[in-house]
Amino acid sequence: MKKTLILIAALCFGLTSALAQDDVQKATAEAAAAFSEAAGQEQVEEKPSYWKKFATFDLGFNQTSLWSWASGGYNSATLRAGIDANVNYEKELASWTNRLQLMYGFLWSADKENLIQKSADLMQFESRFGYKTSAESKWKYTADLTFKSQFSDSYDSYKQGQDGKWTGTLKSGLFSPGYLTFGLGMAWDPTPWFSLNLSPVTGGYTFCNIASLRKGYGMHLISPELDPLVGDNYYSALFQLGAQLKMNLKASINDIFTYETQLILFTDYLNHPFVWNRINWDNKFGLNVGKYVKVAFDTWTIYDPIVLIAGRKGGEPTQRVQFKEFFSINFTYTIGQK
Repeated sequence: MKKTLILIAALCFGLTSALAQDDVQKATAEAAAAFSEAAGQEQVEEKPSYWKKFATFDLGFNQTSLWSWASGGYNSATLRAGIDANVNYEKELASWTNRLQLMYGFLWSADKENLIQKSADLMQFESRFGYKTSAESKWKYTADLTFKSQFSDSYDSYKQGQDGKWTGTLKSGLFSPGYLTFGLGMAWDPTPWFSLNLSPVTGGYTFCNIASLRKGYGMHLISPELDPLVGDNYYSALFQLGAQLKMNLKASINDIFTYETQLILFTDYLNHPFVWNRINWDNKFGLNVGKYVKVAFDTWTIYDPIVLIAGRKGGEPTQRVQFKEFFSINFTYTIGQK
């Protein structure tokens, strides 16, 4: 009997120990699983990103080839490349948007076989810092910076000499002209695709490194006594103080048809105030026919009264509306989150 009781006691103790050991192992396993899950959640959870970066690359090519074409014409080819890069920051009430647009194009025509002409040339950088008036407001205080110029020389009225070389009239060049503006004001951003920025205090510099072009771009004579026909007698830069109104609109329909426009109006307080002295209006139409193929039609319209342009038939240079359009079929590739 005594041995039986001892055996039963030993069995109860062993069973209790086994159950306790199982409970400990179970609790340990549950704790390890919970810790592993928490660690996984910490690894999966990403820190908020306040930056958005994206860029679009375009490469367009147009070609015309004629063979025994009765109505005449010339073989021609056009190549244009461009980049539109954006780096934007937004956190709480502060925002900072940056956009760089670069474009360059060549034109070859059989009527000027040994001449490569420029068909497109753009260097433009825009930067705007904004601070909202409140968390729910569509208005923000802004500081706006814009720079615009081109890469290389442009010529017009080409003539071929006896040696076969082509010469033309120089119209513009690198930083000739160049435009730099800085404005303080307020912006209204009711939607992501529309913004309106009014800068009542805007300082603008127009500069021209090529002396022979300074008169045509509104530079002032250093002294009234100097010969106005000599380019070196003009200042290389012109300062203007005024107000600027900038409107941006971007729209798309099912990511197939896209339209973008920018209108910039500037009035000079120092010369004819409260009249829009300079107007820039750019339009971009796009039709995406494939993932990497886009049909593009772009237009640029400029009116600047200080820029004097000669007519096609000669005569004295005068104020004129400048207009340029470009139609192309482009290979397009975008990186980043647009």
